[in-house]
Amino acid sequence: MFRILIILFILVPIIEIAVFIQIGEMVGLSWTLVVVILTAVIGVNLLKQQGFRAWRDIQTSIAQGKMPAVEMASAAQLLFAGGLLLTPGFVTDIVGFLLMIPQVRYFLANKLIASGNLSTTSYYSTTYKQTNQSQPYENDSQSSNGRIIDGEFEEKD
Repeated sequence: MFRILIILFILVPIIEIAVFIQIGEMVGLSWTLVVVILTAVIGVNLLKQQGFRAWRDIQTSIAQGKMPAVEMASAAQLLFAGGLLLTPGFVTDIVGFLLMIPQVRYFLANKLIASGNLSTTSYYSTTYKQTNQSQPYENDSQSSNGRIIDGEFEEKD
């Protein structure tokens, strides 16, 4: 893994410089800089929009009692995409914009989980019941609509 990172840290800037030179020769320096700045601005706006959507997906998954592993992996990819879009360069922008597409993120997240590189664990909570109450919380009108809320209590007279 360490070797791959070193290779990426060396190759990505070299590739970006080569692409900058090629595009700069075709459209000129000023248009090249305008496109780089424009992609950063568009990327930040997309990141904000997709970030709110990812947060909502995580909350929905938790509310349904599911482990939000895919949603969390998607959110992590969004953070990575935001960093790529803020980094000046065309190749990093392409990868960053691809990661802004929800279907691409979910596909990659499912692949990571299936490959075993990302593990999911479950946490099941237990419902605490009053010792002197004959009915469990499921019939209680204050049971938060079926959600289980962990906690402790003490009765005082």
